[in-house]
Amino acid sequence: RTVYVALGLKADGHKELLGMWVDSAEGAKFWLNVLNQLRQRGVQDILIGCMDGLKGFPEAWRATFPKAVVQTCVVHLVRNTLELVSWKERKEMAADLRKIYTATTEEQALRGLDAFEERWKRYPTLGQMWRRRWEEVKPFLAYPEEIRKVIYTTNAIESVNSQFRRSVQNRGHFPTERSALKVLYVTVKQMEKKWTKPVHNWGYMFQQFVIHFPDRMPV
Repeated sequence: RTVYVALGLKADGHKELLGMWVDSAEGAKFWLNVLNQLRQRGVQDILIGCMDGLKGFPEAWRATFPKAVVQTCVVHLVRNTLELVSWKERKEMAADLRKIYTATTEEQALRGLDAFEERWKRYPTLGQMWRRRWEEVKPFLAYPEEIRKVIYTTNAIESVNSQFRRSVQNRGHFPTERSALKVLYVTVKQMEKKWTKPVHNWGYMFQQFVIHFPDRMPV
């Protein structure tokens, strides 16, 4: 059984765990149910959804929050790319990939992708993988570096998952699903005590979001 977690960043810059769902399989139908629950519980709008390539998630996202920007986790995409080559080549390839996702404009990023494919011709599927995901890769290129740090990776939720794993592993096994969720709930409450401050430089980031989403940010 797998516990799926949604973490949100509110308009005041504070993190909030939006929910936990337990299932044995994922897909568009499962994610559609999750997102519909969030709507029913009061989530009015989502500007950007950052995800790590979960099956069916982008489709469900667009169906539920059609105005939201779907952003893939660039860190996961880089890792998936490097896993397909030998250890000796990873450092050089990582440097070439960095030229793509640190570009100042989409045009510059595409030139970096062209150069990457030219240099690494012996791995034709790698460049194709980036191009298939490009519509979900490029959104963060429109934002300044401060915002990119928040949306180009799912590190924030990976940190939550890491603490969940420690809580579960310390107990070994659970007699029921409900007992496991109780432990995770207590873990959430402990984490929330540390989420007392907004993310770094939130004032500047908020103004940037107002410019990019002028009709959707709260006053």
